[in-house]
Amino acid sequence: MMKIKTLILLLVIPLFFSTASIADTVDIREWLIPWEKTEPTDAFIDSRGRIWFVAFSGSYIANFSPETEEFNRYDLRKGTAPSAVLVDDNGLIWYASNKRRHIGSLNPGTGRVTELKMPDRKAKGLRSLTFDQTGDIWFTSEDGNFIGRLRTSAGEIDLIPIPTKDSRPFGITINSIQEPWVAASGRNALIHIDPFTMTITEIETPNDDSRPRRLVTTSDDRVWYADYELGLLGRYDPRSGEFREWPMPGGAESRPFGMAVDRDDRIWIVETGRTPNRLIGFDASAETFLTETDIPSGAGSVSHLHYSENSGEIWFATATNYIGRAKIH
Repeated sequence: MMKIKTLILLLVIPLFFSTASIADTVDIREWLIPWEKTEPTDAFIDSRGRIWFVAFSGSYIANFSPETEEFNRYDLRKGTAPSAVLVDDNGLIWYASNKRRHIGSLNPGTGRVTELKMPDRKAKGLRSLTFDQTGDIWFTSEDGNFIGRLRTSAGEIDLIPIPTKDSRPFGITINSIQEPWVAASGRNALIHIDPFTMTITEIETPNDDSRPRRLVTTSDDRVWYADYELGLLGRYDPRSGEFREWPMPGGAESRPFGMAVDRDDRIWIVETGRTPNRLIGFDASAETFLTETDIPSGAGSVSHLHYSENSGEIWFATATNYIGRAKIH
């Protein structure tokens, strides 16, 4: 397995902030999760409209049915600390174990849980999951400094070490040509993976103090990232190598975290550095902030957003023990 580090000359463009007013809000509704103080995180909607989520300190997987407002829970091994969740086309629920170094799957029909262990014990702190077009799962090992791929049909795991120490890979996304991109939360870098050669390119963001946590790609394959440390929304164009950054409406202490992109290339970000947390909308084409909406429960922190094109909704879990829905179209 090849490991490379490519140095790229970056073009730094001065910060720009739209003066357009932010007047609109979106409809947000929340439901209290019945299991107290379990640190719910991540959410994913299945084909039946159920919302699946995991609880970090509660070590469980659960679902919520909006129509009946019912919750169902599936307990995992004590100390599993699930940190991310996906649902595949066959109805299997996949999760990342942050503390027990595995990716697991739950069959909701039988309740059976299968654990697929990391092939290297240093692959700790699993953080984020995403599907590629083939149904394989790409993931990040924040504490182990790996990016990984689970070949779901074979149950086999490939790990790619990141050349730079303490990069702390966090958020991961896949663009339209099936290339994974990762936010390095331990330094000022975005990471690109060639899925055919499994090689890594590290791309430094303009400011040394930058600490991106989440990222998305728009239909033009530009990479958008939430800079948690500096309170910025950033954009990287892989074709030109150019960066551009916009201060978040909440300023330098806004702590942008959970992030999603919708079918209209609008970027959605949660400002977690203020109380209550706010959901912010940004039009990538017009390069303008559109909306800011307080999350009613306060949220505490929203680390992940899941967008459903079919329903026109964003779903999320909050540190204040709520499952939330934002209707965006």
